[in-house]
Amino acid sequence: MTSAFPYFTEGEVVKGFGRGSKELGIPTANFPIEVVKKLPEACSEGVYYGWAQVDEGPVFKMVMSIGWNPFYNNTVKSMETHIIHEFKEDFYGSNMKVCMLGFIRPMRNFKGLDELIAAIKKDISDAEGALEKPEHIKIRSDNFFAISTQKTTGASCSI
Repeated sequence: MTSAFPYFTEGEVVKGFGRGSKELGIPTANFPIEVVKKLPEACSEGVYYGWAQVDEGPVFKMVMSIGWNPFYNNTVKSMETHIIHEFKEDFYGSNMKVCMLGFIRPMRNFKGLDELIAAIKKDISDAEGALEKPEHIKIRSDNFFAISTQKTTGASCSI
């Protein structure tokens, strides 16, 4: 699995299922299916951490769920990114760049909403700690985040 890191991709932020902010209190930014389909096989279902940037703004820590989210019985694979920053408004239609740097845990089901929220909060804490490592901090200033790009519904990926 680690051979896939760092993994860089980008795409337009699209509407997801609408549960992140409303039901969980943890907003997510979602990639279109075209970006999800380009994930390397090494990126199995689970929770990842790394860096994210919206349009040409600052680069923030992020945690990302990849998979079908068994708690909600999703039938479509998704990439749901929680950027560890409080945004004042939604940014649907914006270009989001992410760099995945590591794996936190596999996807799993939960007995209830409280257990799911607790797991997500632990994922966020784990991501924040992992991203303090010097080898991860240096990726925050990678040229990938400095180069201006057009909004896209596809992905620009490298492994």
